[in-house]
Order: sequence, then C-alpha cells, then structure tokens
Amino acid sequence: MKSVVTTAYRPTDGSRKKAEEVSSELAIPFIERNKRSVEKLHEVLGSDVLVAAKERLEFYPLGISEPFFFHPNSSAFRTKRLIANDPLIEVSGLQAGDSFVDCTLGMASDSIVASQWIGEEGIVVGCEAHETIAYVIKKGLALYDKMPHLIDAMRRIQVIHTKAVDYLTSQPDDSVDVVYMDPMFTEEIVEASNFVPIRATANTSQLTDAWVEQAIRIARKSVVLKAHFRSTDFEKFGFQRRIRPNTKFHYGVINCQQQKAPE
Repeated sequence: MKSVVTTAYRPTDGSRKKAEEVSSELAIPFIERNKRSVEKLHEVLGSDVLVAAKERLEFYPLGISEPFFFHPNSSAFRTKRLIANDPLIEVSGLQAGDSFVDCTLGMASDSIVASQWIGEEGIVVGCEAHETIAYVIKKGLALYDKMPHLIDAMRRIQVIHTKAVDYLTSQPDDSVDVVYMDPMFTEEIVEASNFVPIRATANTSQLTDAWVEQAIRIARKSVVLKAHFRSTDFEKFGFQRRIRPNTKFHYGVINCQQQKAPE
C-alpha cells in the first residue's frame, strides 16, 4: 500500500468519521489505529500514513516520525509587513486583480502572500504534484482559522494536484499575469525546517527548458524563479537575477512584456 489514513492515537467518533471521509476522498484504505504508534504502522503496513487528528491532517511518509501539516508559515509575518515591499511582489509586478500561478505550491506561503496582495478580484492557482501533500494543503487552506487576517486569502487559493509542466501546457497563450516557480533547492537550507518531513517524498523536479518555455508562453507580465543563491538556473534559463544580500536564496525574473514585444 502506498498510503493509508488512520485516526489520532485515542480516536473519537468525530475523528473516525473524519478519517473515513479522507479515505473516501483520496481512495486510500482506512486503518484502525488500535493505539499503535505511527512507527509501528509504518513497520506493519509498509506505507505512508495520513493521520486525521482533531484539528489538522498530519502526513507521515514511510520511515519519517515527524509530521507534515499545513501552517501559513512565513506568510504569517510577511503579510503583517508592507506587502508591496515583499520581494516576490516587487519582482513579479503583481497588482490587484491579477492572476498568479504557483508551480510549486509547497506550504503555500508564497501563494498566500500573492492572494492577500491581489485581493478578491485576483486568481491564485497552486500546483502540487504529490497527491497527499496537495490534499493536506488544500484542506488546510480551506479550514485553518488561527490567523483571521489571512482567512480570505487562504480560501481563495485553488489547489490542483498536477505536475507544473502539465498544467502550464494545458493553458492558453497569455492567459495569466504571473507564473512563479520555486523548485526544491538542490542545496538544503537548514533553516527551512517545515519541509523536512517530506523532503524525500516531495517532487524534487528541477527546471527544464519545457517548463520555462511554457511559463513564458502563458504569462502576460512575468515569470519569477526563487532558487538558492548558488543556483545557476538564473543564468541558464534567462532570468534576471535579483541579488538579496545576506540571504540564502535569490529571485530571478523574466519580463514577458519586453520579451514578447514586437521587434
């Protein structure tokens, strides 16, 4: 079995019902917990474990004892600052009412910032290639209520379980304003602890010519890349690197309006 869903260690009728709903929606087996640890379930079942806990979904990839779960992460403090000065907003040229495609949704922090900035008239789509991770994030965005100032922004994000290139290829020319890509760094950043439980499980696909070409094709304003400061992808794929002193990642941008302007 690839994945199963179970309840918290001491289940209630509510948590059992929640687990059964997850089982139905993801089409994965529901397994009674029977007071077994996640480690024991990994050993016995040989599968990833999704726990329907009281307030959140917790995902434990096989062999990992630390859970992955949704949390607004860095968007919590980024949206309390002047968002116009957020490096993603500055580099991308996003404006109120724009559309934004996040090719690598992850914890959805960047999508939340973008959604907060572009407002209720804007559109944010997030792509996540791993089905269970996509499900956990989608449910988290729909239900998380601990930060009232972000609720509307989170609810507006559309989570799609798909590979980024597949989604981009399916879209018409010049159909969105900004395409954003933040592939998992080939060099791990120690401080980026939220993704540790699923680092080996998440899609680690790196940029390709096809990915960038499709992004440019559908973007009206810009294509933005976030990568480790040592990454050569900026130069390799034609991004104008925006150096950020004393940070471990940089942003790069391709101005699609300039690139597509007639000679």
